[in-house]
Amino acid sequence: MGRGDLSDQAWARLEPHLPMNVGRGGRWKSHRRVINGILIRQRTGIPWRDPPARFGKWKTVHDRHRRWSGDGTWEKILRAVQADAEVDGRIDWSVVSVDSTSCRAHQQAAGARAAAPRIPGRPGHPVEHRSDEALGRSRGGLTCKIHLAIEGGRRPLAFPLTPGQWGDAPQMIPILERIRVPRTSGGRPRTRPDHVGGDKPYSSRQDRRYLRRRQIKHTIPERMDQRANRQRRGSAGGRPIGFDESIYKRRNEVERTFNVLMCFRAVATRFDKRAYVFHGTVTVASLRLWLRS
Repeated sequence: MGRGDLSDQAWARLEPHLPMNVGRGGRWKSHRRVINGILIRQRTGIPWRDPPARFGKWKTVHDRHRRWSGDGTWEKILRAVQADAEVDGRIDWSVVSVDSTSCRAHQQAAGARAAAPRIPGRPGHPVEHRSDEALGRSRGGLTCKIHLAIEGGRRPLAFPLTPGQWGDAPQMIPILERIRVPRTSGGRPRTRPDHVGGDKPYSSRQDRRYLRRRQIKHTIPERMDQRANRQRRGSAGGRPIGFDESIYKRRNEVERTFNVLMCFRAVATRFDKRAYVFHGTVTVASLRLWLRS
């Protein structure tokens, strides 16, 4: 086992959820070796053609990551691992924190074809395909933004991708709508956290109305312009927003999660042209955090 490879304990938790070989000869070869090859590329950011020879053919590693990113296999595996954690009581729903970070796009990430991509051997388009490829111009140049929701154990629950210049407030509802932790005993997946914490960019009337409608408690500081407008209107402006400083201190959990994700160099710098492939890259990095002891 090399540095950064899956340990025996992590592999035992991951193996039951991988696609099985069906038919004569089987379709997939050595899942563990190929996934370790994908992980070393995510961790080091090396080109797909340059992994060590012990991981086999580079094209096998690249094609499997691209295919599983396109048909949603990585997402299904992540949901299954989250479901196992929920059964063991290892998900902290007490405070779910949301935030975003920008990833600088490498020059190789630009220039994707205008035609929508297709998955070889599959009808339709990739699950996470975006027409804008989640790339945009911001102060940092060509960037992509990751919007993240994490549980109290500092592990990702859901994350959409947007171009780097998009704001945070309009993405809070899509983030929370993506939280779906299946229940192995059957029934609907869990989608509602006990409490949501966020920074000032999420202090919009629409976001607060959405959280109240779903009966989700939240700790989000009020912006100065909103406070001044409420005070100017007097009694018509409504009551002050409740704010618990002790809960707000836990917002550092999402910042620490971003710090760990950025240790994957293929996440900190986007090299993938297609948004669905980069979404799979972030999903694999998130899956690695869920497989930690």
